Order: sequence, then C-alpha cells, then structure tokens
Amino acid sequence: MAKIDDMALFVHVVKAGGLAAAGRKLGLSPASMTARINQIEMRYGTRLLTRNTRSISLTDVGERFYAGCLRVIEEVENTENMLQESQDTLRGHLRISATSDFGRQYVAPALAEFSSIHPDVSPHLMLTDSLINIIDEGVDIAFRFGNLPDSNLISRPLAKNRRVLCASPDYIKNYGLPQHPKELLKHRCLILERSGQPLNEWYFEINNKRQLIKVAPHLSCSDGEVIRHWAVQGHGIAFKSLIDIREDLSNNKLVLLLDEYVRGFNHSDTEVVGVQAIYASRQYLPMQVKVFLTYFEQWLNHKSIKV
Repeated sequence: MAKIDDMALFVHVVKAGGLAAAGRKLGLSPASMTARINQIEMRYGTRLLTRNTRSISLTDVGERFYAGCLRVIEEVENTENMLQESQDTLRGHLRISATSDFGRQYVAPALAEFSSIHPDVSPHLMLTDSLINIIDEGVDIAFRFGNLPDSNLISRPLAKNRRVLCASPDYIKNYGLPQHPKELLKHRCLILERSGQPLNEWYFEINNKRQLIKVAPHLSCSDGEVIRHWAVQGHGIAFKSLIDIREDLSNNKLVLLLDEYVRGFNHSDTEVVGVQAIYASRQYLPMQVKVFLTYFEQWLNHKSIKV
C-alpha cells in the first residue's frame, strides 16, 4: 500500500499547487512533505517536481507520473465501489457543481432526497456560474448548459433547454415592450458576470443572419439566481435559460421577449441549449455517481422536465 499512498500524496501536492498547502490538508508538516516527495523521486531515480519556496511545476516525467497516479487511484476507487455495490450500500464522497439558479432549484432538492435514501454518501454541492476545471476541483459531476467545449470530458444530455429574454409585467408596464433586438440598447439590462467578465454581448437571429448586440448593464452580478430575482422584481430585462424561469413564467411573474430572435451568449450558440451532466471518465465512474445520475434523471422527469 505504500506506493499507492505515495501516489495519493503526490496527487494532493499537484492539485494543491505546493507542498505546504497539501500538507495542511493532510495534516503533515512541510518537512514531512518534502521528505516524502524526496523518497518518491529517489525510488524512481528521477525528478518529478521542480519546486521553490512558493510554487511547484511538473517535469515532463512528472506529468506522465501524475496521469498514471490518477488512473491507479481511480482503479482502486472503482474496485472499492464494486464492493460497495455488492453490499447493497452506497458509500463515499459525491462532489457536484452546478450553476447557482439551476443548482438551487433542481440539484439541491434532488440531492437532499438522494442523501436521505443513501445516508452513507457524503455529498457536497458547489454553486458557481463560472466555468471550472472539474478535474482540478475534484468534482464528480458538473451540470452545465450548452455544448461541451472539452472533448476529453464525458457529456450526458439530461434535458432540453434554450436561452430566452425575459422581464416582469411591471417592467414592461413602466418601460415598454421592445419590438426589435436593437431596442434593447435603450432598455435596462441585467447582466451576468462570469470570471469577472460581463456577458453583455447577446446574439440574435435577424433576417437569417447572426447579429451581436452589446447591451449596457443596468445591474450586474456573478450569481444567476440574483439576476432572475431582479427580473421578477421589475428591475430590468434578463438573458436566462428557459429551465431556470419556467415556474416564473407559469406564475406570470415573467414573460418572454423577442423570443423569435434570441440565440445566446456566443456566436456558436444555437436555438437549443441543453442541460448536460459533465464528468471526467465513463470507465471509472464511482458507483454513487452513477446511481445519483440515474436518480437525478428520473427526478427531472418526475418534475415534467423531459430528459
């Protein structure tokens, strides 16, 4: 087991970005961490890390060793999950990432119900509207809208969705109903920020041509749920996913605007922007992750959100 323990420690160091940071998570002193890494490098007769007092970087050999360590650890976890399955009890960690609005409305309640059924599973839900690296963050599943940019990840379609413009009846009463996308330049627009960048370049299909309109932010926020609440309260026009505002539409808190024109935040966006589950490996997917994915699909279907 010593070699596997060393591989796990090496992965912790790389993910933490340094010996001291990894040591704090593992409860080991910097001196102990340095000694362990030195022993690993001596065992294999090669340098795996280039390190100084502030940072580390992988050597070419270190990058290959790191990839191999991940595979070995995944294989061990997969074997353990097979034993768990045979015992008819799910155990282990379940780390999930989702956008703030979709996460609170759908993932959080489903995860709470799942946890009550499988109390030995330890779930953690990360809510962020930023695009994260799920491998670096140790995330098992990320729920995202749109097309998958990284072909190295696995994508599992869950539900149909599309981008929409929406506003409250009070906003339309006070500021008027835009009849053409260019009229948005005179309206109060609610802007989502992602990684500090405003998503205020909105794309529309006008006369069979893709056109960009850069709107001026009236209010902006990095949390999509806040954007939705502002729209419901009549503060402006929001660019949202239809799945996030379906209840507000059915309760007449929001109405759709310019629906025949709307496309998305990117030039490549199409009329259909689905909800997808993203994960790193189909082969080594832990059992609790597999079971939750199936459970969540059924949960969405029960809520009349067809998958």
